[in-house]
Amino acid sequence: MVKDTRDVVIISLGGSLIVPEDIDIEFIKGFKSLIISQLKKHRFILITGGGKTCRKYLNAAKEIKEITSDDGDWIGIFTTRLNAQFMKTIFKEYAHPNIISNPTQKIDFKEDVLFAAGWIPGCSTDNDAILLAKNLNVKTVINLSNIDYAYDKDPKKYPDAKRIEETTWKEFRKIVGNKWDPGLNAPFDPIASKQAEQLGIKVIIMNGKNLKNLENCLDKKKFIGTIIR
Repeated sequence: MVKDTRDVVIISLGGSLIVPEDIDIEFIKGFKSLIISQLKKHRFILITGGGKTCRKYLNAAKEIKEITSDDGDWIGIFTTRLNAQFMKTIFKEYAHPNIISNPTQKIDFKEDVLFAAGWIPGCSTDNDAILLAKNLNVKTVINLSNIDYAYDKDPKKYPDAKRIEETTWKEFRKIVGNKWDPGLNAPFDPIASKQAEQLGIKVIIMNGKNLKNLENCLDKKKFIGTIIR
């Protein structure tokens, strides 16, 4: 049997890309085409976020009654699993039949694409991506969201916010802090950032809408985005 020598690429696919308001069919078509075009060189683990779907459910629940942090997390977890099931259906002919929900379990897949989703309360999909990287000895995670760069503070609130092109985990963690909260809208989760620093994993944050830019990154060409290591 010939050993598969393709490298494994872990991509954290933000829910805001899949469902910004309604399902973004054109983006998903383009994303699928790009991933398929890369299969001669790479296999992919794609972990889906909950995005606005998660926040809509969370906000509605909080308007109706007071909910616990765990309750909020479970809402988020199941929205990530819904998005993963949807994306797995789109990639069906290339995808492993099961969705990984526990990133620490033994993972053995021969297919081109494997989908993963949320695991347990207190653990975001950013953190799941880092745990998957640890599990499979992958040293880079690509985090796709709807921003071109991470910033030193929220650019929507602060006009003087500075974009970050490259930084260390020590400096980045000063920005995001140390606390995880369900529905947190940060460039990369604080707990995941701490894990990535400890494990020596590089994270690339980029705008998933720019598929040519993602292609450049996968082809090891110059790209627009934030590198944290």
